[in-house]
Amino acid sequence: MFHTLLFSMPGGIEWVFIGFIILVLFGSKKIPEFMKGLGKGIREFNNAKANIKSEIEEGIKDAEKEELKS
Repeated sequence: MFHTLLFSMPGGIEWVFIGFIILVLFGSKKIPEFMKGLGKGIREFNNAKANIKSEIEEGIKDAEKEELKS
């Protein structure tokens, strides 16, 4: 039972408390910079994921073409 309570999601007042602590620790000027960096990181991750997916698909198509030539 204790393990279930330990890993449960925070409720409404807990989110407010967490937000207040973040505001106090980082200040109101650092939070937009942090969010901008987080957005850039997510964008780069998604671009890399799309590039890897396209390379894999291209490799599969090339392998199929080579197989048909043989």
